[in-house]
Amino acid sequence: MSLAKNIEFLRQLPRLPGMNAWDGLNHLVPAATRGSLVETKQFGTNPGDLRMFSYVPPGLPASGALVVVLHGCGQTAAGYDVGAGWSTLAKHYGFALLMPEQQSANNAHGCFNWFNPEDTRRGHGEACSIRQMTARMVADHKIDKHRIFVTGLSAGGAMTSVMLATYPDVFAAGAIIAGLPYGIASNVREALSGMLRSPARSSQELGTLVRNASKHRAPWPKVSVWHGSADRTVNSANANEIVKQWLDVHKLPSGPMSEGVVDGYPHQVWWNADGETVVESYTITDMAHGTPLGKAENDERYGKEGPFLIEAGISSSHHIASFFGLTAGIHQPEKAAKPASRKAAESPSAKLIPLASPISAPAPDLTRVLRPLAAAKQQPSNPPKPNAKQGGGIDVGAVITRALTAAGLMK
Repeated sequence: MSLAKNIEFLRQLPRLPGMNAWDGLNHLVPAATRGSLVETKQFGTNPGDLRMFSYVPPGLPASGALVVVLHGCGQTAAGYDVGAGWSTLAKHYGFALLMPEQQSANNAHGCFNWFNPEDTRRGHGEACSIRQMTARMVADHKIDKHRIFVTGLSAGGAMTSVMLATYPDVFAAGAIIAGLPYGIASNVREALSGMLRSPARSSQELGTLVRNASKHRAPWPKVSVWHGSADRTVNSANANEIVKQWLDVHKLPSGPMSEGVVDGYPHQVWWNADGETVVESYTITDMAHGTPLGKAENDERYGKEGPFLIEAGISSSHHIASFFGLTAGIHQPEKAAKPASRKAAESPSAKLIPLASPISAPAPDLTRVLRPLAAAKQQPSNPPKPNAKQGGGIDVGAVITRALTAAGLMK
């Protein structure tokens, strides 16, 4: 969104009914078919009056993981699912997906009410509804309570901050894309100030907002922060404020412990005493407001480019799934006895997945296997040519011979 449009947006603010801090985004993604995800009608008292959608891949392993994904303003759960590629990832790597959806009765522009005190307190409003959905998924699908994660874009990113702060005992980690820190706004004016100007606060002040949101005291969730440096909808300085908030909570120094470049973009990392990364930050240089898309390290493409779903040459969804520890192995569910049975068992979400990002047959992630070996041992400058008969490799000659024999061209 241009600066001029932001000014016009603010000028019209008093005349727009049901206005909130994210109305300028309008309808980001055309409404997707409701059959893309399965809806659950009953999941608790639902004080925030949200809708619950989910995707569970065939053959979800016992004690599987769960990722809660929160859409942005004007988006639907199904639309953001296709755009960011989360069902594709869930199917590929074998974890469950929960996608809460806002209703227009709560917010005319489909935004989660991340700044409304009645929706951002533990045990209240939309935050409580999302917690109840999570509990329903745990009960229905035997989810590992230690492997529950949350991520979101824009208003969904700000709501991710809410969930991490109010339910740190539920979520092991979260990823905030183009969002804001927890607790910096309690009304529209403060929300707009945070979005457009991002007033600087001390690390202690930001950390105290999280510590006061629940009685929990440790361990705290890990946090991954993503933001485009050219974002004019949510000031990119918010990324630094989010990092400051969680560094204070984790009692870590302000300076990054490691800095590097990932897929061409700056990446900062902080780790705890055990050497585990607990806070990280990606700055997507020159990118505007949205979720960054691109090929993952396994050469697969997750997601579909569209409004606020930006081709940037880096797959944020895949990197986030990896940060959550979900990409170590490829999901290979047991095959049904008959193809018809398999088709009946698949989630309706699978019908839309090929439109977003087709995936090939499951294959080992060779990058993860070879990279440690390459680091441990330098490759010779003139490596020997591979021998098809060595080390359990494919005997190409034998394969050709069998093929020619079967075709009647060789005896």
